[in-house]
Amino acid sequence: MQEQKDHPFSTQLVNLASSKLGGVVVYATDEFFASKDRLIKDEDPIFITDKYDDHGKWMDGWESRRRRDGGYDYSIIKLATSGIIQGVDINTAHFTGNHPPYASLEAMLSNDFQDKSAEWVEILPKTKIKADSHNFFKIKSKDNFSFIRLNIFPDGGVARLRTYGRPNWNETNNHSKELVELTSILNGGYIVGYNDAHYGNPWVILAPGRGENMGDGWETRRRRELGNDWIIVSLAKRGKIEQIEIDTAYFKGNYPDRCTVEYADIKDVSDTKLLKDKVGWKELLGEKKLEMDCVHNFYREDLAHQGPATHLRLSIYPDGGISRFRAFGSVVDG
Repeated sequence: MQEQKDHPFSTQLVNLASSKLGGVVVYATDEFFASKDRLIKDEDPIFITDKYDDHGKWMDGWESRRRRDGGYDYSIIKLATSGIIQGVDINTAHFTGNHPPYASLEAMLSNDFQDKSAEWVEILPKTKIKADSHNFFKIKSKDNFSFIRLNIFPDGGVARLRTYGRPNWNETNNHSKELVELTSILNGGYIVGYNDAHYGNPWVILAPGRGENMGDGWETRRRRELGNDWIIVSLAKRGKIEQIEIDTAYFKGNYPDRCTVEYADIKDVSDTKLLKDKVGWKELLGEKKLEMDCVHNFYREDLAHQGPATHLRLSIYPDGGISRFRAFGSVVDG
């Protein structure tokens, strides 16, 4: 049985290898039993008892054949965006007699994993890993990387690799003449917290593109008491907001009736104080009616006069689901 999957890495940081965000497995020494592409799927791995293919038992992960030459296998992942890796999860879910007993990780900063001038840096030495388990490891390196190489010794299967960290901010955004998506997870925006997230994955509201289905968003339970639901976002950089986008894609009988957005401009305030409403929230977007399965855009004339912002709080009334939440603006120093 797998160990508890919740870990500070998975709740506080961005999975830089996420296929939803644009991560790609660009190479594997061998993928005879199971495709390398499954290694970075965002969905939790599953096991189907009676499912087989031409190569044997179907497994939801990456699995190489049994090596007989004394070597080892590896796969290379291009991260969705370069960033500092702070923790990893080498998940061997459902791999028992066929998991690799040891693994290591190397990383590189380059535009091409075949770049001979770039250097692979060891960020996790050869380490024992458990079968059918989440194997969490803290990464100490403070460098930015764009590729990661998972080495398994000598062979076997890994269900998922999660690479948790903070995306690298593109300094060209500071001087962009276009509006910058300050909430984008790829720029460094992240979810601080929320009062409820019964369905879906809250972080995907900051992901690129529209939602693919009703599960690709943030949805709260049906509220049976007074009040409303909310979610707090930390912007990638302090900025002046010029446009808000709220997308209710695929949410039809369960979209929120109304919404508001507030902002705060704060430094060195803990997430706990933000969640306990101990900051001076100010109105950015007054109460607006929402529609089902629709992209709602609100522009400068819709927004209250406001100064620089570091955080946003989206409130929905009384409950429901949204697919994406975006705030566009210009970077403000300070």
